[in-house]
Amino acid sequence: MLDELEEAGVASNTFTAYHKAHGIEVHGYAVAESGETLDLFTTDFDLRPLVSKLTRTDAETKFRRLLTFVRRTRDGMRKDLDESHDVHDMCASLEKALTEVQRIRFFLLSTRVATSTEFPPTTFDGLPVSHEVWDLARLHRHATSGRMGEPIVVDFDPPLPCVAVPSTEEDHSVVLTVISGQQLADLYAEYGTRLLELNVRSFLQARGTVNSGIRRTLLNAPGRFLAYNNGVTATASRVDLVWGPDGTVTGIRRVHGLQIVNGGQTTASLHYAATRDRADLSDVSVQMKLTEVAPERLAEIVPKISEYSNTQNRVTLVDFSSNHEYHVAFQRITRSLWAPAADGSGQETHWFYERARGQYTDELAKARTPARQREFKRLNPSRQKFTKSDLAKFVNSWDQLPHLVSRGAQKNFSHFMLRIDETPPHVDVQYCQRVIAMAILFRAIDRIAAAHGAGSHKSFVTTHTMARLSRATNRRIDLDRVWREQRVSPVLEEAVDELCPRVMGVVANPREGVHAGEWAKKEACWITVSEIPWRVPRSLAEELRGTPLDQEELGRGDTHESAPAEVALVPASEWFAVEQWAKQTRSLDPWQRQVARKVGQRVQLGQEVPVNQAVQALDIRKEAQKLGFLPHAPSGEPDTEGVGSATRTV
Repeated sequence: MLDELEEAGVASNTFTAYHKAHGIEVHGYAVAESGETLDLFTTDFDLRPLVSKLTRTDAETKFRRLLTFVRRTRDGMRKDLDESHDVHDMCASLEKALTEVQRIRFFLLSTRVATSTEFPPTTFDGLPVSHEVWDLARLHRHATSGRMGEPIVVDFDPPLPCVAVPSTEEDHSVVLTVISGQQLADLYAEYGTRLLELNVRSFLQARGTVNSGIRRTLLNAPGRFLAYNNGVTATASRVDLVWGPDGTVTGIRRVHGLQIVNGGQTTASLHYAATRDRADLSDVSVQMKLTEVAPERLAEIVPKISEYSNTQNRVTLVDFSSNHEYHVAFQRITRSLWAPAADGSGQETHWFYERARGQYTDELAKARTPARQREFKRLNPSRQKFTKSDLAKFVNSWDQLPHLVSRGAQKNFSHFMLRIDETPPHVDVQYCQRVIAMAILFRAIDRIAAAHGAGSHKSFVTTHTMARLSRATNRRIDLDRVWREQRVSPVLEEAVDELCPRVMGVVANPREGVHAGEWAKKEACWITVSEIPWRVPRSLAEELRGTPLDQEELGRGDTHESAPAEVALVPASEWFAVEQWAKQTRSLDPWQRQVARKVGQRVQLGQEVPVNQAVQALDIRKEAQKLGFLPHAPSGEPDTEGVGSATRTV
């Protein structure tokens, strides 16, 4: 559920940590990146969710236990806890947060239906405390909404004065209004980046920094903000208007599904200027163009509004919409892509890509009879289902960006989409097969990390291990073989089993005095992991491809068919000389020396060298020459006396 809440933009930087004692029960916590909000989570889990309901008394008890935990943490409970436990780190984070945050939120996650979901706010040491219940009904709405989060509904009392612009289009209408800076800042304080879900670039700009020009205006000339600032562009699924006696529109009473698609930095800057600089926003006004868009046209029209709203800083179609061409193409191909039968049954299956939330459940529901549902599950096993955020996690781990993956589903996905926009991959059958192979590899690493006791750090350990493996092999793991076999090879699994504890030792032991989860999000953590002394085992080296698979190459086949012929033109004696030179100078890895010797033997016997091995050999020869290897005259035999004229340049 914490992943779901992160993806929905409700929470960020979430961590699981369980602690139960007399009057206390807590399951996790989060401190927002802005440092302004502290979240605490507790659960009510029942495997028979419809047998009973979550009563108001039940919920109040759960919230009271969270409050007691916060109070005891403030009073120094940490000193009585084992430092090796997650709860010790949680208490340390809370102690620091309580001196910095401006609000506290309690979350109750329940598999039952709640009889009451609204609880009045309270305070703790002067900090406002809100209470949120995510019961079965709310979870269902969230899972089936097909959107990143629940729609934001905003009431304006008194109504915002506005001018309605007549439209000849039935699917949208536009009103122009002016909103106070304080109202906009308050909206961001309450909803955060959920206001910006439909615009990735605006979402990424909301970094907790205040634009210097905006800041100067707010502090020195707040009354001129309306004149200086371009304002914001917003969309809504429904706008409730106020009509005058003459039948003209006079104001906006309520907005459903509010999203700011241009002006995210302005909105965030207003909030941070008010909270950090204590700027007075009472004289600040912001112009707003509000477009009411029919819900069924939202995904189509909103990206265009984003793109055309600001031509100086072009905003493209990269957004969280499932209608992005990349995701449409990926779904289209995977729906008809059969994965080889890996269990010996002979039954091929699909990997089900959820382009939009709840697609798997919807498709299963369409198979109305039990027999058809069983058939659907047989061909589309739930274990082979993956989402957009999963895909971004697999690819960014492979592309050696584990610090981005560690920042949570939503942030990682937005960075992934920006990279897709900058360098669009060729999404074909081979590309999809290789991405699914990454999924198989990622999940295999995840299982191994769990076996090594990674615990609450497992997600961080998994992505860093995959990135380190990708780096060590120069992205040359044979993803095509993983796809064909629908599993990682025993040799690869053994290598991961050896590497994983070393990665865990770095990730779980921060060097900057922060929580392991915060450490994993820093690029410094990845740099430290990338420098872990670990070499690819010889057995794995023999399984590697000849060329790396970066993002641009994933959708292309090998273009090195001429490599065997090129290798055959190099005398066998030179390949043997490379091996001897590397052994004496210790300039190449052992597996590289072995490849040089094997190729030399094949050339000597007149045998054809396999494409992958030939490409590897040519790369090794090129690397050796860069390091100072000088070929000597061919002799047709291994150089057992020395390395001829081969020298190493230092």
